Amino acid sequence: MKTTISNAILATTTAASLAMASSSALAEPATYVLDEEHFSMGFEVMHIGYAPVMGMFREVEGEFEYDEEEKELTSGKVTFKSKSVFTNHDKRDDHLRNEDFLNSGKFPDITFEVTGFETTGDNTGVVTGDLTLLGQTRSVDVDVTLNKSADYPIGHKDYTLGLSAETTINRSDWGMTYGIEDELVGDEVRLRFGLEAIRESGWL
Repeated sequence: MKTTISNAILATTTAASLAMASSSALAEPATYVLDEEHFSMGFEVMHIGYAPVMGMFREVEGEFEYDEEEKELTSGKVTFKSKSVFTNHDKRDDHLRNEDFLNSGKFPDITFEVTGFETTGDNTGVVTGDLTLLGQTRSVDVDVTLNKSADYPIGHKDYTLGLSAETTINRSDWGMTYGIEDELVGDEVRLRFGLEAIRESGWL
């Protein structure tokens, strides 16, 4: 009888330990890699006060560490290729790549590196990070919404996060001042992001 009780206690303790270990494993951050086929980064800047010019960057890569259970973003970095700027106008795009704006020859990369994260709701938060542009780094807050998290229904079928994000910056803070004084090009730039990020395979 004592042996039976001891075995039952041992089994219960073992099961509890395994459950705690499993819970602990689930609470660990996972690495998510941006799906380049499902990433959009758009910007808007006013042109002579008439209408905003809209554009995007076509080449981007990045990854981040996120604990979905605890809603904690622990690290992350996104890199945009400045030469990939696109506004559907070749002459304007060439101008954006030169020294007046992005200076792509000298500064090929625009980077955003996560430095902090604050949860603001069930599926929203504010990501703080260092935005490096034209060789200068400034802190930026980005409002983020988690739209969906689930196994992908088609294609790769891996676990995926779907996110929307936006922020507004003044480009002059990074030394990009062309056209501001004579009001040809606005200083304020609105940035909007839509992305899917795939959890790395092999994560437990």
